[in-house]
Amino acid sequence: MKIVYLAARNSIHVVRWVNGLAARGYEIHLITMHHGGDPLDPKVSVHYLPFSPPIGYFFNIGHLKALLRKLQPDVLHVHYATGYGTLGRICGFRPWILSVWGSDVYDFPYKSPLNRWLIAKNLQAADWVCSTSATMAEQIRRHCPTITNLTITPFGIDTEVFFPRRELKDPTMITVGTVKSLAPKYGIDVLIRAFSLAREKLRSHDNASAERLRLLIVGDGPQRMELEELTKKLGIDSVTAFVGQLPHRDVPDYLNRLDVYVAVSRSESFGVAVLEASACGLPVVVSDAGGLPEVVRHGTTGYVVERDNVEATADAIVRLVENPSLRDQMGEAGRQHTKTNYGWTDSVSIVEAVYAKVAKQFGRY
Repeated sequence: MKIVYLAARNSIHVVRWVNGLAARGYEIHLITMHHGGDPLDPKVSVHYLPFSPPIGYFFNIGHLKALLRKLQPDVLHVHYATGYGTLGRICGFRPWILSVWGSDVYDFPYKSPLNRWLIAKNLQAADWVCSTSATMAEQIRRHCPTITNLTITPFGIDTEVFFPRRELKDPTMITVGTVKSLAPKYGIDVLIRAFSLAREKLRSHDNASAERLRLLIVGDGPQRMELEELTKKLGIDSVTAFVGQLPHRDVPDYLNRLDVYVAVSRSESFGVAVLEASACGLPVVVSDAGGLPEVVRHGTTGYVVERDNVEATADAIVRLVENPSLRDQMGEAGRQHTKTNYGWTDSVSIVEAVYAKVAKQFGRY
């Protein structure tokens, strides 16, 4: 089967999908306006459209049509329901599958009536729609209540890449942290305040643990300067490290430096970073936002707390800091949960089944 992806080359998730499918023997072509990104399988053919976004989402129509006429794929798979979704719809190729990622249905539609109309139009036009979580599937139905051609296709985790490596931990410290973009929606400020409060709570009865506590923040974004100032204001800058953005291949090493992973987002479509942490054997603390509760078994693989609740987040951190055996127990349960329910090979198989179904409907496979 020949599959064309219309998506951002610089997205690690796009890279993982096309590489995974190429490894299974599919002929994969990636058509994109975005440069950079992680390495691609040599068998993946990349085609760059001439116009950059945002105008490229409209000005590249003729170029995209010409490429599709030349390639004659069995399926066109478009990722992200806004820009690329619009280009995929107006190019007129069928069959086409639309993958929704998160902000395209949680944020974009609420900026204007035109945006709401555009998202609904793109969703209705697709021959099949994919959502990374059940929660986001419900959000898709809010914009397009009549949709029936929808499949949950979670971002699977390669548990042979994300696995526990105790030798990377500093046994003299207890490190709490996250790997996330430093933007308001991801609640890094809540993590920082909760870490500071957890430290204060521990000092009242377990000063030794309080002194061992460290905060590690991996990622970059528009809030970095503001967040660094917050750590200074709270007096925890000396025990906090901002690492910056890393290539995805380095993420497992940094996750394995942590003892507790925290993701207290205000908005989240899925929870792939949380599952990567769980696969590394870490107990997790997450907010009740979006798809995060879907990927955590409260009280078994970690704790789910109310979003924006600094006190509850701090209490969950304290429970895990004070109890090493609980950290180990939850971490192991999290790894097994990830392997059982979110394995990478299973996720690729789900997408394969969608391709086969859609291509068969159009007599292409």
